[in-house]
Amino acid sequence: MADSDTPYHPDLEDLRRIPVDLFASKKLPGLSSGDLGFADSSENLVFIIRKSSSSLKSLLDSSGVPLFSISRLHNGMWELHKGDIEKRKELVLTAKRTSNKFSKTELKVSFAGESSQHLVIKGCPFQKSCTIYSQDSIVAQTSLMYKLRQIYVGRSKFRLTIFPGSIDHSLVVAMVAMFLQG
Repeated sequence: MADSDTPYHPDLEDLRRIPVDLFASKKLPGLSSGDLGFADSSENLVFIIRKSSSSLKSLLDSSGVPLFSISRLHNGMWELHKGDIEKRKELVLTAKRTSNKFSKTELKVSFAGESSQHLVIKGCPFQKSCTIYSQDSIVAQTSLMYKLRQIYVGRSKFRLTIFPGSIDHSLVVAMVAMFLQG
C-alpha cells in the first residue's frame, strides 16, 4: 500500500505520451514589438519568433538564443537553417506551397538529406488554424482561443497542440511560423 505522504512522480515515459499545448500571442510579457511568443500553460515564454524583414524571421528560445532562421524565397518556398540569420549553418528543411486557395493553404515540408520523410501542413493562415500531418498521423495542430459565450473570436491568440512523437517542438513552431507567413 502506498504512503499518502509520498509525492507522486510521473514516469518520464508517460510524460512523453502527453500532448503539449503552447499558447501564441504578441502580447506576452518580455516580448519586443512585432515578436510572436509561444508560452506554456504556466505562461512561461518558451519560443520567440522575431521578424527581421519581410522575408526573414528567427526562432529564438526563451533566453533569446537563435535556434533557426526562416527564409521566405520566391514562389511560395521557405528554407529553415540552424542558427541565426547572419550565420546560417546547415539547411534543416524546405517547404513549398502546393495549394493556395482563398480559405485553404497546403505546404509540403521536406527534411534536408531525407528524401523519404515528408510532412504536409494544411489549413487557413487567416484563421491561424493548421494541422501538420506525417503520413496518416497528426503531428501538431493550431486553433484560435475560443471562450464560452463569445460571439467574436479574436485572432491575436491561438493554441498550438503538439502531439507525442519524434519531431522536436522547436521545429514544429518554425513550421507553424512558415505557414502563418502565407
